[in-house]
Amino acid sequence: MHRRRLLSGAAALTASASLLPSLTGTAQAAARAASPGLPSSAEITAVLRRVADQWIGAHTDPGDNGWANATFFSGLLALQRLTGSPRYLTYARNWAEKHAYGLSGGVTTRHADNHNVGQAYLDLYEIEPDESKISAIEESLHRMVYTDQPDKNDDWWWDDALHMAMPPFARIGVLRGDPRYGDKLYALYNHTKRLEGGPGLYDAGTGLWYRDKRFLPGGIVSPSGKPVVWSRGNGWVAGGHTKTLKVLPPGERHTGEYRETLTRLVTAAARVQRTDGFWNVNLADPAHLPGPETSGTSFFLYGTAYAVRARLVDRSAYLPVAARAWNGLVSTAVHPDGFLGYVQNVGDRPESSQPVTYDSTANFGVGAFLLGGTELARLAGS
Repeated sequence: MHRRRLLSGAAALTASASLLPSLTGTAQAAARAASPGLPSSAEITAVLRRVADQWIGAHTDPGDNGWANATFFSGLLALQRLTGSPRYLTYARNWAEKHAYGLSGGVTTRHADNHNVGQAYLDLYEIEPDESKISAIEESLHRMVYTDQPDKNDDWWWDDALHMAMPPFARIGVLRGDPRYGDKLYALYNHTKRLEGGPGLYDAGTGLWYRDKRFLPGGIVSPSGKPVVWSRGNGWVAGGHTKTLKVLPPGERHTGEYRETLTRLVTAAARVQRTDGFWNVNLADPAHLPGPETSGTSFFLYGTAYAVRARLVDRSAYLPVAARAWNGLVSTAVHPDGFLGYVQNVGDRPESSQPVTYDSTANFGVGAFLLGGTELARLAGS
């Protein structure tokens, strides 16, 4: 239902290095603007319930077990843990049982998108322990770690994969006390970060990430010739790091790098936040597909609120960033009945995810909003 030209050589490297400085002025001023009021935890939770209830009411069939819907259930179960709602637990349990706690592609899949659903299954397992709930995700990851080409580490060739699959590897490893899962997680992560496409998808100069190798220097640029650094892609990265850090013990040997990488990402994002609390679709070019966008903003809210709670960043400097994002989302994207708008469609680049309107929504966008809001509610209550 409806509701409302390639850079090359030195030029490309220069564009990459100047990514954040190119966004001075209005956007950076927004990050330094006076803090809006942070609502109470109860007020935040009330909005989250309204959005979750609207989605559930409009989707009596809870849907498939693909990555997009799995992201919704990750957010819903975060809200369930916050509220203890039996309705949310029942809805999620019925969805998981509908799919027999299975994976799209079966247990032999290596695709990160197919592993995303394991996060919700693990959440349900933690609430009501039953080994059958996690047998498929555990077998699939076990194959990658031990038996099916265990030295192959190039599966995560796009930055979204970090959100989809980092957390299940971390959680199974911790649950079983098996460091091999953490080692495999890092090998896959390191390829994405430092090797994919040659230099890796991480821009060490800015702390931001390219979606995939097509967008690396010398590749796809915006109509004005600036880099394309997708906010939602960086949001997926923030979400993946946040969820992973929530489960890894402080002494795990790669935890420090994950913490430092999330901190740099949150810091870089704060510098380019818009005055209305949102982030532009292209973090490197405010004129490229301008306007509010909910999914990337929600994931930046999630990562920033967590970074404040975990004391990775200064509370006085970054709580206003999170509050501004929340207030912008609620005042602009949340309809009176709880419908969540301004969500980019599924796509492999910003242009393929258009249009973005007050009436455009998606399950993964709702999930991102619920994740960001629940983290902020906990922060507001602390």
